[in-house]
Amino acid sequence: MLRVHFTAEDLTRIRIRAHPHPLWEVLLSLHLLQTRRGAAIFGPWRRDVRAALHPSGDILTTLAPPKGYSPDFLTPFVDSPELDDGLEVVLSTSSATLRADMTRLAEQTRLPGWAWRIAGGDAEMMRRLADRIRQYHAQALLPYAHVFKSHIREDWARRAEMAMTHGLEHVLSTLHPSIRWRAPVLEVDYPVDQDLSLDGRGLVLVPSFFCWQTSMTFADPALRPVLVYPVDPVIGWASHASATPDTRSLEALLGRTRATVLRVIAEKPYLNTKQLARATGTTPSGASQHAAVLRGRRPGEHPAAQQLCCALTVQTRRDVVGQAGPAGQGRLSGHQAE
Repeated sequence: MLRVHFTAEDLTRIRIRAHPHPLWEVLLSLHLLQTRRGAAIFGPWRRDVRAALHPSGDILTTLAPPKGYSPDFLTPFVDSPELDDGLEVVLSTSSATLRADMTRLAEQTRLPGWAWRIAGGDAEMMRRLADRIRQYHAQALLPYAHVFKSHIREDWARRAEMAMTHGLEHVLSTLHPSIRWRAPVLEVDYPVDQDLSLDGRGLVLVPSFFCWQTSMTFADPALRPVLVYPVDPVIGWASHASATPDTRSLEALLGRTRATVLRVIAEKPYLNTKQLARATGTTPSGASQHAAVLRGRRPGEHPAAQQLCCALTVQTRRDVVGQAGPAGQGRLSGHQAE
């Protein structure tokens, strides 16, 4: 059991996150993807995205095993809902923290040689890790992002109203059936016995779509206190999500890789070709080829094409900026400002 000990000051410093934490969703979805837990809820999603995992030995499955400890540095505290902002914090993790987290992971499983390069703060391995997280996110989570963002936003709105009507202690007592408020302690069903004393630091509550039945927190009690709790999705959510224009229909029309490229461009049109390749798990030449083909499609060919063509136009300009140098960049930026 996890016991979270509150002071009177802590009760005034509770925050509920209104948006998904992208790195917690990456980690917890990886846990689910490697098991059969929650088959009725996550089975269709699991079947659709299984290809997002590489064969055994993948850097992600090594660092995020389905049972036991996963390194704290993979899910740093960050307010931004943007994946890249979280990855910047991951890449800035101190060598002492990396060494401590990886040593702890090694206590439960034998690690390959490359993992010790991460423990040593090897910059190349850390960049490879960030790139792999981006690829996985694009393939396994981005097609469904509108669903879990909506669920989490609804959960936040409901709890915000509850806090105003009944108070924060009522919010704590109704987070999830596995969580009980027995003032001044929040008791959480947990796989290990752990005490977390807030000591006036407050608590950030992080609703998670892929958190299944068991809430999560950091193993290191010195980190900013966070409690990730489940936002239980409904049966059929993945089928409804994959029926939208941005998922199965796009994949049928364009192919899985090209559809992924298109979704990433639509969400982040400011990426240049190299950044697009990193985000989608393709080579720069491959990303450039896919983008070039997509630019040639007419807006009427697909319900989502009008918006996506606009995004592709912006992405094209971004590539030109990267190639033009300072003088060309100044001219193009002036044109965009109009």
